[in-house]
Amino acid sequence: MRRALILAALLAGALPAAAQVADLRSKTEFRVCADPAAVPMSSEDGQGFENRIAQLFAEKLGVPVAYTWFPQGPGFIRKTLRAGLCDVVIGYAQGDEMVQNTNHYYTSAYGIVTRKDSPLAAVQVLEDPALRDHPIGVVAGTPPATNLARAGLAKNMRGWDLFVDRRTEDPVGDMLAQVKSGELAAAVIWGPLAGPLVKQDPELQFTPLLGETSGPRMFYRITMGVRLGEQEWKRQLNSLIRRHQDEIDAILRDAGVPLLDDYGKALKE
Repeated sequence: MRRALILAALLAGALPAAAQVADLRSKTEFRVCADPAAVPMSSEDGQGFENRIAQLFAEKLGVPVAYTWFPQGPGFIRKTLRAGLCDVVIGYAQGDEMVQNTNHYYTSAYGIVTRKDSPLAAVQVLEDPALRDHPIGVVAGTPPATNLARAGLAKNMRGWDLFVDRRTEDPVGDMLAQVKSGELAAAVIWGPLAGPLVKQDPELQFTPLLGETSGPRMFYRITMGVRLGEQEWKRQLNSLIRRHQDEIDAILRDAGVPLLDDYGKALKE
């Protein structure tokens, strides 16, 4: 009897919380949590490819887009999505426990950026001996940093911080500029960050790392993130993703995002 009373009390306490979560979502705006300077993904001027996807979804829902801007890094989800200030993060890696993931809407990979005229332009794996004795840019704490170290290239690595305020710092832009100038022989960068920027520079190329045989995987499935417990909202977004996948792909391809099949084995046709 006592256990039943305790369970009833717990359920009674849980139901209002669930109702509050459901009530947080706006029905009159498509409220997006985003970094104001995460170029080329999101930007306050609306030019990022995630901005374009947000606009597509807002149009399909028949409501305007409204943004809550906050630099991505520690506290981003807590101070935006979980605070109820916005309802969706447009790009979020599958499996993160901070949010509830929708179905993934694209898969991409880390890759190596070189000059097109570089002797390293043919490199496709980080174990390639050609990389030895060359300075290589990488963001510290990312999977390719581990693979570079495992390949015996730790002394070659030139590291940038993982979490920065991109309104004042531009690690990807800095790496690409140094590759172009020759200060770095190559840089290993997340495809959705590097691909669109490389697309704009005829001297650079991006090669996705599809052939790594050990270490952390180089590809990730990207979802949208919503609050835990918002099942109806997640199902609605999943439906939009399913029905408008071709339009999403067109936005990503136009931006220059390298798209992979679901298994990270080949470029998506």
